[in-house]
Amino acid sequence: MSRMNSTSNLKRGQRGGAVKSFLIFIVVIGLIAGLLVGGGAYYAYREATNPGPSTEETIILLESGSAVSTIAQKLGDDGVIKHPKLFVAAVRLRGVQSALKAGEYRIPAGASVMDVIDLLIEGKSILHFFTAAEGLTTAQILRLVESNETLEGEITLSPAEGELLPETFAFTRGETRDAIIKRMMDDQVALLEELWPNRAMELPFANPQEAIILASIVEKETGLPEERPQIASVFVNRLKRGMRLESDPTIIYGLTKGEPLGRGIRLSELRGETPYNTYVIKGLPPTPIANPGRASIEAVLNPADTDYIFFVADGTGGHAFASTLREHNRNVASWRKIERERAQQDG
Repeated sequence: MSRMNSTSNLKRGQRGGAVKSFLIFIVVIGLIAGLLVGGGAYYAYREATNPGPSTEETIILLESGSAVSTIAQKLGDDGVIKHPKLFVAAVRLRGVQSALKAGEYRIPAGASVMDVIDLLIEGKSILHFFTAAEGLTTAQILRLVESNETLEGEITLSPAEGELLPETFAFTRGETRDAIIKRMMDDQVALLEELWPNRAMELPFANPQEAIILASIVEKETGLPEERPQIASVFVNRLKRGMRLESDPTIIYGLTKGEPLGRGIRLSELRGETPYNTYVIKGLPPTPIANPGRASIEAVLNPADTDYIFFVADGTGGHAFASTLREHNRNVASWRKIERERAQQDG
């Protein structure tokens, strides 16, 4: 009986030892697997945060709607990252698939995978700028838009003269030419909606369109911002008194549609009867002669409080203003003297 018990105890001990060994084996395998996974995760993290392979700044354009895998492949093809699959995995682990923004990006040399992901989430794509100067005609602005190589698409919009608000616009690559033109049109509408209700009382025009016509003349008469309210006051005073505006830029517009004349105005052109010759017609011409900027529109809607009805160049780039013909004639004589002296110096 004691021999059988000994044998049984021995067998139980052997089985217990086998189970224990098996459990130890499982634990060891788990530890090894954990170390492998941990080591792999550490390696992946290190690779994602280490500097990338690019040795110089890289410009990359990511199209709207691109899949994460497509973005990763493009980054790899352009030498920004070494492992596109690591980029995809990092994006998915961070859960930012939908946060990556399309656009044109300037990626610094040596940017890591994580740096690139942060940049695309932030969405600070490269900005380009388009400038339309105040006083350009609509045709001239449209030519500038057409010649801009960063903008895309054909121009299908046909804004009228004076319907654009000249400004500097920031845009990203991929924006269309029509979109820029539409922004200029919308901005002018918004500006008039802002300024028209706060205009001065008893202005000699009835609607915003007439204000734009007069503002376009002010825009072409002076390049000095501080003079615009005074120039506007001259024309407003003239209109109130039933006087002709007598503005040379309106004559030029009637002859060339605002393109440079390339010479002085002839006497016959001063007397010629065109809808835009304000030496002949009374009141405003039928349309604007250019696209005025904000300052000129503001000046027309709230002109300086003066009794000026004349102005002439003063030789400094500005103008001398006068309330009487006698005073104006003196200013004209001073200007003629300056012209003669300059002619002698040039000769």
